[in-house]
Amino acid sequence: MAGGSGRRRALVAAGAAAVGAGLALVGAVLLRAYVLRAPAVPRLWARRGATAAFGAGERLELKEALRGAIKIPTVSISPEDLNTTAMAEFGNYIRKVFPAVFSSEFIQHETVGEYSHLFTVQGSNPQMMPYMLLAHMDVVPAPPEGWEFPPFSAAEHEGFIYGRGTLDNKNSAIGILQALEFLLRRNYRPQRSFYIGIGHDEEVFGRKGAMEMAALLEARGVKLCFLLDEGSAILDGIVTGVKKPVAVIAITEKGSITLNFTVEKEPGHSSFPPKETSIGILAAAMTRLEQNPLRNLFGHGPELMTMEHLASEFTFPLNLIMSNLWLFSPIVSRVLTWKPSTNALIRTTTAVTMFNAGVKLNVIPSSAKATVNFRIHSAEKATEVLETVRNIIADDRVKIDVVEAFDPLPTSPWDDQSFGVHIFQRTILDTFPDVDSVVPGTCIGNTDSRHFTNVTKAIYRFNPLLLSSDDLPRIHGFNERISVEAYEKQVEFLFQLIQNCDTEELPEPHTSSHEL
Repeated sequence: MAGGSGRRRALVAAGAAAVGAGLALVGAVLLRAYVLRAPAVPRLWARRGATAAFGAGERLELKEALRGAIKIPTVSISPEDLNTTAMAEFGNYIRKVFPAVFSSEFIQHETVGEYSHLFTVQGSNPQMMPYMLLAHMDVVPAPPEGWEFPPFSAAEHEGFIYGRGTLDNKNSAIGILQALEFLLRRNYRPQRSFYIGIGHDEEVFGRKGAMEMAALLEARGVKLCFLLDEGSAILDGIVTGVKKPVAVIAITEKGSITLNFTVEKEPGHSSFPPKETSIGILAAAMTRLEQNPLRNLFGHGPELMTMEHLASEFTFPLNLIMSNLWLFSPIVSRVLTWKPSTNALIRTTTAVTMFNAGVKLNVIPSSAKATVNFRIHSAEKATEVLETVRNIIADDRVKIDVVEAFDPLPTSPWDDQSFGVHIFQRTILDTFPDVDSVVPGTCIGNTDSRHFTNVTKAIYRFNPLLLSSDDLPRIHGFNERISVEAYEKQVEFLFQLIQNCDTEELPEPHTSSHEL
């Protein structure tokens, strides 16, 4: 009896301990979700509205300026294959459309690498550290098949302008110059100097455009307080569980490595084929790559900061989960693999982009070639990816050559001392009244900004546009378009950003507003 009683007491004690541990766990989860918050950038200014008032004539002008630029087919196919005639035409076009920019006494314009444009806007206070706004004029090819309107027609339909470059990235190139043109007409001169760079070969590595502009600035001893380029946007309905639009500013971008795979075998007649052909061997190797994705690295890059900063914006029960990634990280990392757009945030991705083989229907080809592009997660290096790929292929008959490789970009500052972050936050909240959250993120593509790491450590990638899930496949895809209203907002953002950058010292946090 005594032994049985002791065992019962032990079970009761164990049960009580388990209940206590469970309650403590629940308490910790609720505490982190509703009391404790991830470190955020404090709001330094009270929110304002209606920051820029463009008249009807100006709104028509900015729309037509963009449409005219879209009609110029500044296509880049490869570093050696650019539509240079169109790029020269673009240079003449901006001179005509933005006369105040090109005639201002305190703005210097230079042509770099034959077709890119570098503007130096000299501020009235040389003691203030300059910044840079970056964009590009070149676009990817756009065959007309599959488009509702010809890709270089700039057709206007139901409030949208259709055309290649409306989202990537003539909207930024023209928008920056348009904002500056409007400011100059209002007799504005900035206190803080800044640079505007418009590249002509961003889609094909930016070697003669952005790279030469960056080298020029470095040779002149220029140091920037920040650089703003394309790369992310205001996401509306894209983040599952978040109802309001979210401004995501990319603080890094993924690296890239492109590999060529080649298999060579003796050619022959299709009537007596070998057991394995060059095509079969290479196809099997590509299948192994696709079926063996590189490791999930959720929690090792800025994607963790994104989730933590957004945690309170998620609806129940996602707010509990995202506030407690110390507990739920394995579940979240698995869920993120389900969609290509979120899977790209948490690992190095594999994309077989080209496959070439065969010369005739009855000839066994002597060779087969494939090209694969890997976008490298910020926690990995190009050399690590190459080694992993070799291990996955595990076939000496497949020759692997590196076409181009570069590592992920360093992570830019995101804290209460980051001047650019505060200015972006202020301008976003004033320009976009439906946005409450400004969070750091990762750019899964590559931009010209990667060439400027020697002139600033504060590189940010953000296109001030409201994008829905319907917009994402249009970038580099069919029926790329921008709403007239969205473009007006983009110009308004840039118009206000330039003025906000005249801030010399950051104020104390605004006590009546929450942190973001």
